[in-house]
Amino acid sequence: MVRVDKLQLIQQRFQYLEAKMNDGVSGDEIAKLGREYSDLNPVIDSIEEYFQTLEEIQDATNMLDDPDMRSLAEEELTRLKARLPKLESELQLALLPKDAADARHAIIEIRPGTGGEEAALFA
Repeated sequence: MVRVDKLQLIQQRFQYLEAKMNDGVSGDEIAKLGREYSDLNPVIDSIEEYFQTLEEIQDATNMLDDPDMRSLAEEELTRLKARLPKLESELQLALLPKDAADARHAIIEIRPGTGGEEAALFA
């Protein structure tokens, strides 16, 4: 289960970064804020989709009281509740801390295997 208060704190931080970048800050600070902003952007998209789904579940639950809309609401509720675990797992994955090595360059060395000079042509 995802903690809603933590998600709201992340949204507040994102809004703060947006406001700070729009205020016009120095070049070094804008670069730092821009990196954090771009790191949070996909997380915010997932958070908004999660909150939207929770809101739609609440709306569908409220529609269950209306006899005309009951069957439609039940179908919608089933679809939304099936979607919720996938969104939660995506959110948890997005909230994992980044590895320090992710920002560094990688060097890959490709060597020929057995097969002599002909194998080296394909390496």
